[in-house]
Amino acid sequence: MTDLAEPLSALMFRLAGAGALSGLSRLSGGANMESWAFDWAGEGHVLRRAPSAEYMADRPFGHADEAALVMAAFGAGVKAPEVVGVLEAGDGLGTGYVMRRVMGEVSPATILADPPPSLLGDLARELARIHAVPLAKLPAAIPLMDTGAALAELKARFLSYGGDRPAIALAIKWCEDHLPEPAPPVLVHGDYRMGNVMVDVAKAGGGLAAVLDWELAHRGDAHEDLAFGCMSVWRFGRLDRPALGLGSLADYFAAYEAAGGGKVDPARFRFWLVYRTLWWALGCLQMGAAWRSGADRTVERVVVGRRTAEQELDLIRLLEEEAPEAERDRALPPSPAPAPAPAGEPANAEMVAAVREWIEASIKPASQGHAKFEAVVAMNALGIVLRDLGAGVRAGDRDLAAALLNGERTLAEPGLLARLRRDVLDKCAVDSPKYAPLVEARAAWRE
Repeated sequence: MTDLAEPLSALMFRLAGAGALSGLSRLSGGANMESWAFDWAGEGHVLRRAPSAEYMADRPFGHADEAALVMAAFGAGVKAPEVVGVLEAGDGLGTGYVMRRVMGEVSPATILADPPPSLLGDLARELARIHAVPLAKLPAAIPLMDTGAALAELKARFLSYGGDRPAIALAIKWCEDHLPEPAPPVLVHGDYRMGNVMVDVAKAGGGLAAVLDWELAHRGDAHEDLAFGCMSVWRFGRLDRPALGLGSLADYFAAYEAAGGGKVDPARFRFWLVYRTLWWALGCLQMGAAWRSGADRTVERVVVGRRTAEQELDLIRLLEEEAPEAERDRALPPSPAPAPAPAGEPANAEMVAAVREWIEASIKPASQGHAKFEAVVAMNALGIVLRDLGAGVRAGDRDLAAALLNGERTLAEPGLLARLRRDVLDKCAVDSPKYAPLVEARAAWRE
């Protein structure tokens, strides 16, 4: 933090004139991209940065273009942060930009526990505003998404990661078979969901305060933004509220259309719901690959790599309606037998348990800020290992995945859906046992 204070003070002097830096603290989360809150001359700001250009190498546009995009959205009346200035090479801070700080709540759990009554309508209205930003105002670097090409890239990535996950293969094949015709392009935020919006929950009449995290923005289909925040994972346990964890899809669509958004096509919405669930499954695998390659050895990356299980479960729940009724009603096969209980000298599971207990008792209580977040993530990682050791060895099925990918096998095959359900249940129980859709799936599938 001390190393950051001096160059940040020089930057702010360049951008805003004389003042004093105070209250510098890193905001939680973000293993690669960093966000730092601070005050300058008594006014709140946030620095969003990557420590070096290497962190931005695989991104379609850099921070200067991202800042220009956010400024274009702000200028069009979107509740985007107000950009104060962009980092330059001589600032010694990597790449990034500074924004005025907006006060509000970002925690999905806190927001969804008691959301402002207007919030669903606010989010629908704001999305309509984003989609109405004139494309001519955007930096040329903001890419146009070709959905077919993007799907082919996801397929290539899946095969490069081993191509052995049947649920993912099933989703790729479904998306290929249901690829929609191109839609008139709009500005797509690309990450429009709970967790990336700031909400005023402190007073009566509160509502949406800001839309954050524009790094995945592109030109594309408006339905992609509509669907993304409605994925199960981004509803944070509010499964009875399919629209962003806040309400009904009918109300969300009606509010979006009333605010000037285009007519919502349910079939196109469903495609993007499946596509973005598939996209996030592969995004999780990609984070595991980044850890394995040495590109990012943070514990957060390796843990997120195991969240693929959540999306595999969601993909089967989304696609099971393609199966005949008899297959949807078929009973599940049994789970594999658990590993035998340890005896004698401490087993691997007991060694892992000892380290996890030490982190919980000694490291976590003494940590603060991002270090405390990392301690919790480390405990989660060891918890996954403990459950995996108890469940026995698991492996993917490359042959089944390949057969699903090329259409040789489908959900009409007797017993296949039941097997896929069993596999995703067991995998999610190891990797994400607190994932809310797991409880719902167990009940629906009569485990």
